[in-house]
Amino acid sequence: MSQLSKQDFQDLSDFRFRLRSFQRQSEEICKSQGITALQYLVLLHLKGFAGREWATISELSARLQSRHHATVMLIDRCSELGLVERRESSQDKRCIEIHLLAKGNALVETIAWLHRPELNYLQQDFPRVQ
Repeated sequence: MSQLSKQDFQDLSDFRFRLRSFQRQSEEICKSQGITALQYLVLLHLKGFAGREWATISELSARLQSRHHATVMLIDRCSELGLVERRESSQDKRCIEIHLLAKGNALVETIAWLHRPELNYLQQDFPRVQ
C-alpha cells in the first residue's frame, strides 16, 4: 500500500467536511418541511428514477443503501403521510411499484429547490461529469 500525502489527507478532510455540511443543511431543510432526510431521499429517488416515475422496494433499497425491511418501514411512513403509494404492477402481479402522490411530488420539488444554493456551491468544485 502506498503512502498518502499530506495533500491527500487535506483533500479527503475537505471533501468529508463539505459532504457533511451538505447533509446537515439537508437535514435542517427537510425538518423545516416536516419530514426526515431519509423520507426526502425516498421522494427524491422516486422523482429522479431514470426512465420511469416509480421504483420497486428493492430498487429504492439499493439507492438508499439500506436493508429491505428498513426501506419497507420508510415507505410505510411515507405512505402514512400521504406522500407515496404502493401499486400492483400491471406487467408483473408479484411486483409492487412505489409511486409519488401529488403531495409527495410537491414536497420533493420544494425541498430540492431549497437545496439549490448549496448544490450550486458544491458544483463549483465538483462539476458534473458528462
